[in-house]
Amino acid sequence: MKVLVTGKSGQLGRSIKKIISWTKQNNKFTFVERVELDLSCEDSINNYFKTHNFNVIVNCAAYTSVDKAEEETKLADQINHQAVKLLAEISNKRKIILIHISTDYVFDGESNTIYNEADSTNPINVYGKTKLSGEHTIKSLMPTNAIIIRTSWLYSEFGDNFVGSILQNARKKNEIDVINDQFGSPTYAEDLAKAILVIVENLTSKESLIKTQIYHFSNDGQCSWCDFANEIIKLAKIKCHINPITSKQYTSMAKRPKNTTMGKEKITKEFGLHIRHWKTSLINCMDNL
Repeated sequence: MKVLVTGKSGQLGRSIKKIISWTKQNNKFTFVERVELDLSCEDSINNYFKTHNFNVIVNCAAYTSVDKAEEETKLADQINHQAVKLLAEISNKRKIILIHISTDYVFDGESNTIYNEADSTNPINVYGKTKLSGEHTIKSLMPTNAIIIRTSWLYSEFGDNFVGSILQNARKKNEIDVINDQFGSPTYAEDLAKAILVIVENLTSKESLIKTQIYHFSNDGQCSWCDFANEIIKLAKIKCHINPITSKQYTSMAKRPKNTTMGKEKITKEFGLHIRHWKTSLINCMDNL
């Protein structure tokens, strides 16, 4: 089994690399970023795969700046949609299993219930629209051999994310404002990485082609950004007051969905996963900082 992981410098790519470093599977994984493989260039992809063979591609590469995407629409589409199209084409051509990471922001957040995989999508910002376009491209080009995993509120000890931002601001200020009317489920990148590795092992053990599927993965439980922030500073033992504010009080370029809490029953049943509560995983992350 040979696995290619794109986006090696991102939170998820680094988390996968961290986990496999604990195992004897290091030599089975290749990690790349744009320097080694430019996903926006068809020639780069074709040339790379002339000399490299893989059973699985895990696509962690993405444009994730939700606000900047409103201005950098073309760049966001190039990475989240057009590059995904090129990966799907090469995967389909070479019979490679493609595992692609998507987002809860494909939903508009207007539902009062948990979102399941079959629920209607309706993204309300450019980021969500480009990620949904990537999903549609995979489904149209790869009726078999692809897995799309939607995740939410990803954080880790690596890179820029909500946990790091709250810690940085809380150490500088006596109080900070955090939105209290947007709800979802935080996802520790290490937990998602472990789930992906279970899925890789499961799929590569099958002799027949699999039907392309969408799954949801996040940590268990629901919270607001304000709840999340309070838990972070409590664990860090920082004296800083979190002021709950509404979305209308917070100026941002992109509109955010109100509630994107997703159901995980499908992925837990099919792959036998145990998903931790977000507070438990946050403790784990904070211990690793």
